[in-house]
Amino acid sequence: MAFWLFKSEPFKFSFEMLKAKGADGAEWDGVRNYLARNNMRAMQIGDKGFFYHSNEGLEVVGIAEVCALAHHDSTTDDPRWECVDIRAVMDMPKPVSLKDVKANPALEKMSLVTSMRLSVQPVTEDEWLEVCRMGGLDNPPR
Repeated sequence: MAFWLFKSEPFKFSFEMLKAKGADGAEWDGVRNYLARNNMRAMQIGDKGFFYHSNEGLEVVGIAEVCALAHHDSTTDDPRWECVDIRAVMDMPKPVSLKDVKANPALEKMSLVTSMRLSVQPVTEDEWLEVCRMGGLDNPPR
C-alpha cells in the first residue's frame, strides 16, 4: 500500500463535495502535470491519501482512498491525461495546517513542503503516520 496527497482548491472541489459523492467517489480530473499523472498511474485500489485544501485553508482536512485505477480523464479528449477515482474515508479530527507541517522537522522532506505546486504527491509511511498523529488519529487507516 502507498500513501498520497491530493490538493484541491475548496471553492472548486472540497472534501465536503467528495463526501457528498458517497461510496462511488469522484474522478480526480483536470490534472495537467506529467509527474502528478504518473503518480496516479502508480496508485492501487485502496491506497490512502490526504485531502488537502489549497489556497483557502492550507490544511489537510480529510483522508481519501483510491477506488478506481488510472483511466482516461473525462474532462479532455487528449489521450495523454489520466486520472484515478477517489472517495472520502474520514475527516481529520483536527485539520493539519501547512504552517504546522513546515514547523515539524520530521516532515522537512515531505513533498508538501518541497514541491508545493504539485497537485498529486507521494507521502512516505513515516510522513503519513506523523501527519495523522498531528491530526489526532492514533490509529490511522491503512
